[in-house]
Amino acid sequence: MPTADVMQARAPVTRGRLVADLARVGLEPGATVMVHASLRSLGWVVGGSQTVVAALLERVGPAGVVCAQASWEDVPFGHAGWPARWRDAYEAELPAFDPAVSAAAPYEGRIAERIRTWPGACRSANPATGLAAVGAGAAAFCAGHRLDDGFGAGTPYAAVAAPGAGGAVLLLGAPLHTISLLHHAEAVARAPKRWTTYRLPVLRSGARRWVAIRELDVWCGAFPYERAVPDGVAPLGAITADALAAGVGRRGTVGEATAHLFPAAALTAFAVRWLEERFGAVPGATAHRRLT
Repeated sequence: MPTADVMQARAPVTRGRLVADLARVGLEPGATVMVHASLRSLGWVVGGSQTVVAALLERVGPAGVVCAQASWEDVPFGHAGWPARWRDAYEAELPAFDPAVSAAAPYEGRIAERIRTWPGACRSANPATGLAAVGAGAAAFCAGHRLDDGFGAGTPYAAVAAPGAGGAVLLLGAPLHTISLLHHAEAVARAPKRWTTYRLPVLRSGARRWVAIRELDVWCGAFPYERAVPDGVAPLGAITADALAAGVGRRGTVGEATAHLFPAAALTAFAVRWLEERFGAVPGATAHRRLT
């Protein structure tokens, strides 16, 4: 509950206000919107994360989809190099990834986990790059998320970015560098890139199996961004800022948060061009490393 000081200094943020603000920032009915949100930045929301997701669903309507990246909360990257008792405990006891029960990573925020657990929600089968979705066709949207190149062609990210699909990316108080759809642009850009392999337990025919997963190396950088981005600048943030400067996307206010809304296809196309212009012929950028 808000304290007396909060009630004196701030106005409550209601579902109705959020829906109206989402309309003003340009979110359209029928959109498939990928959300990155800081709940705290929205102000004191009456009803918290439940109200935010309800407002998003109300705005996109029965023909729309609300989705968010929902990476697994306990992915043990690099566990082969851990102390033996930690490595052995994970190898023996880490549950298999289960889209129905494995929670989203805390760093993805309370809204992502609220979407994952919303009635009727679906969650894709890739542990590290998975998405959770609610709305029309959510099951089909999440289906078939393979374990190699989880950001690439044929994945839910590609579905959001497809021309004519009505896809959008919405930042609600989240930084520009948090847009995970830009990893799809990295995956499909025609340029040498870095890949990585790691191992995770998943369910196979009802049994727990450790499997190798090949992924774009988004953790250390799919490209040598130090050649194109100044020190201290997040590469994906630089791409997004350049897109805004070029007229791709718009800025507004939702609740008390600074919001940005981007048409997914246009943002992806801009990012692909940005990457290909800088890294299309970069030698030595196809390195592969193992995280386990």
